[in-house]
Amino acid sequence: MNIVNKIKNDTKSTDRIVFVSGNFNILHPGHLRLLKFAKESGDFLVVGIKRNDKNENLLDVDIRLEAINHSMYVDYAFILEYDEVEFIKELKPDIVVKGGEHEEQINPESKIVESYGGKFIFTSGDISFSSLSLLQNEFKKLDISNIEKPLSYIKRHDIISNKLINIIDKFNDLNILVIGDSIVDEYITCEPLGMSQEDPTIVVSPISSDKFLGGAAIVAAHASGLGANVDFFTILGDDGNANTIEDKLAEYNVNGYIYKDTTRPTTLKQRFRAHGKTLLRVNHLKQHHASKEIQEKIIAEIKKNINNKDLIVFSDFSYGCLPQKLIDEIVGLGLKYNIMMIADSQSSSQTGDITKFKNMSLITPTEREARLGVNDFESGLIVLAEKLRKKTDSKNLFITLGSEGILIHAKKYDNKDIWATDQIPALNISPKDVAGAGDSLLISSSMAIVCGASVMESAYIGSLAAASQVGRLGNTPLNVEEIKKELT
Repeated sequence: MNIVNKIKNDTKSTDRIVFVSGNFNILHPGHLRLLKFAKESGDFLVVGIKRNDKNENLLDVDIRLEAINHSMYVDYAFILEYDEVEFIKELKPDIVVKGGEHEEQINPESKIVESYGGKFIFTSGDISFSSLSLLQNEFKKLDISNIEKPLSYIKRHDIISNKLINIIDKFNDLNILVIGDSIVDEYITCEPLGMSQEDPTIVVSPISSDKFLGGAAIVAAHASGLGANVDFFTILGDDGNANTIEDKLAEYNVNGYIYKDTTRPTTLKQRFRAHGKTLLRVNHLKQHHASKEIQEKIIAEIKKNINNKDLIVFSDFSYGCLPQKLIDEIVGLGLKYNIMMIADSQSSSQTGDITKFKNMSLITPTEREARLGVNDFESGLIVLAEKLRKKTDSKNLFITLGSEGILIHAKKYDNKDIWATDQIPALNISPKDVAGAGDSLLISSSMAIVCGASVMESAYIGSLAAASQVGRLGNTPLNVEEIKKELT
């Protein structure tokens, strides 16, 4: 029985058959979105895996077929031995779906589909995506540890734990400069009292309060906790929360270069929590740029010992510490002294711009931040990553995807313009507090690259660090032994 007959035997006459084809080399979240969109467009999803024997960068076709067959969205998958246009002529699927990045290209399938009354559509590139399998795993897993290792990724990149441990041991030799916005994260534990009788408002009574370093301050503390010597430049208000940050920086052995600005408060983010859930977050902040005088003081101090730095980290929360002029001057110094530079510009409750950081060795935006940076809310993830890379002239980038993990877009060979894309899923299957995941990934991955790790190895180290961090409530500095323990 040929493939077309089998599909027709497996479907009802009323079923709308949807067809998707592609290489599906490494099944990443972008593929899952395509498959989810396709499945929701009809009743029975058929996927054709292109063999492409001449493409040496593809995994074996049987491995790719097995990965697709594990997707909850796919009803039938097979190896496409001939051109997809000929297959469409034979099957006559009701709907043919392609990724949005193909919309401006020539698509010979469209005329065939239209000739028999079918529909030819593109994915919307919808940002919101939830993998049901991720939710199911939380119920099914009975493992003692909440951190799962990505075994296929480890095998694919020949990752050896002892080598990574040796790289982490070199963290002690690093001299790092971190600059960015500091935040005090306050967690206020409350007792829920019930519903107000006057209006539909939840009433709580605060029980306790705990304050943690946040923003660029915790990035600096993470670097110190991992063993590096850290100089940290930041701007604070002249208030009690500034004292909290200064005390904690000293506790975590961070060399703080603090510049007080009486025109702003020290940024405070309060989370009101009850029964393990956040009920409300209140932000106390101002977002105007640092004065010219403060910027000049920062540059003058940085110039004093910039030549002994191994890494410059920009941790931008768009609260005024990193105006474009200051960024450009520091980047100029980094290029002059051939220092590796990495950046993150967050856009959660505020609007940042990752593209103001050029010539970075690594940037780590969320998907939303990446889309804002290139003003593209339609393209698939790989197209998005490439657009952002070109716009920022970055050597590598990780797009963080929340519960879907990270998408890695990195140069495959130093002397060739070939880019590799891969994915690491979120490794902690039961996170308690995801607020510090990106900061942990940023600093640990970049430190690993400086110490000789490949980009794929550094992404794994960063993912383990993030998984460790989200396993506890509140931001506390990373510990080398924690990561080593997970590696072994």
